[in-house]
Amino acid sequence: MVRFVYFGVLAACVVGTLPLEVFLRTRVYGRARRWLLSLAPVLVVFVAWDAYGISRGQWAYDRQQTTGLRLGNVPIEEIAFFVVIPTCAILTYEAVLAVRARRERR
Repeated sequence: MVRFVYFGVLAACVVGTLPLEVFLRTRVYGRARRWLLSLAPVLVVFVAWDAYGISRGQWAYDRQQTTGLRLGNVPIEEIAFFVVIPTCAILTYEAVLAVRARRERR
């Protein structure tokens, strides 16, 4: 069960911010192209950085606490992290903008 803790934390982040999409209509997922363009630089830079750091022995991921699935030498959980966390940040930012816009309309 320890192997899925990383995914569990990421799932909690998604579940925690999903209501922002639904109730505040932030339309982050609804504008998929914009969302993917926002994620692309993060994925490219940080996955490359992780791969380099792992290959140089600067850091590692405990195989007992990850699923063992990897893209190259980078655990799939780490790649998911670079999708989930920026997405949650974008959702939160868009939610703040939505709430501010509603207050200003009043």
